[in-house]
Amino acid sequence: MAKRKAAESIGLVPAERLPQHVGIIMDGNGRWAKKRGMPRTMGHVQGAKVFKEISLYCADRGLKAVTFYAFSTENWKRPAEEVDALMIILRDYLVDCLENFRDKNVRVRFLGDIKPLPDSLKDMISEVATSYNDHTGMILNIALNYGSRAEIVRCVKDIAQKVKDGALDVNDITEQTVSDGLYTAGQPELDFIIRPSGEYRLSNFLMWQAAYAEFWYSDILWPDFTVNDLERAFCDYDKRNRRFGGI
Repeated sequence: MAKRKAAESIGLVPAERLPQHVGIIMDGNGRWAKKRGMPRTMGHVQGAKVFKEISLYCADRGLKAVTFYAFSTENWKRPAEEVDALMIILRDYLVDCLENFRDKNVRVRFLGDIKPLPDSLKDMISEVATSYNDHTGMILNIALNYGSRAEIVRCVKDIAQKVKDGALDVNDITEQTVSDGLYTAGQPELDFIIRPSGEYRLSNFLMWQAAYAEFWYSDILWPDFTVNDLERAFCDYDKRNRRFGGI
């Protein structure tokens, strides 16, 4: 709790001026560990602790939704031992969710195709999602085996099937039709994307949703990211002039 309160010393953006939906690309875990002569998996362990800290802080700040990029469709290409370690970390996080998130009124959602995951992990994901069905607070999205291109292809296939079945006329397809077919349907528009670690790309993350999102980049590696860094990002967001294509 002391760490989460530390951000108060730098001045807080008023709640009404915060972004409603923030996307966070948790990057730099492996490099953090390598700099310290540790196995890459230790970077993921520390990154998971920061993930918990930041997600709880976002709930305390009253954000409507936060989406964390936890595991992409491309991450399966990593060494098997690293993938296995990530699955164990995720399992431990889900156990922690069931024990410690109930009093936060957080709604936990999973974005992505969970079918390739181990059955034990899928069972836990289902249990966590069900446990928070009656919550009404911040939506905590965990993008797991997620890729934006795959998400859009899935949506297009669903729309095409509806047209084929006669349930939808092709002339009635709009941007809203696509938005309603994505994992984030019904959630606030994505306002702000934060990517630490010094990389400057989306990496297949929420590409449709990011059409008018503001971006914030930093050289800070994710395991070193703090609530103070998050508040600095919010301060920068508060200074942006969001014109959405207008003047």
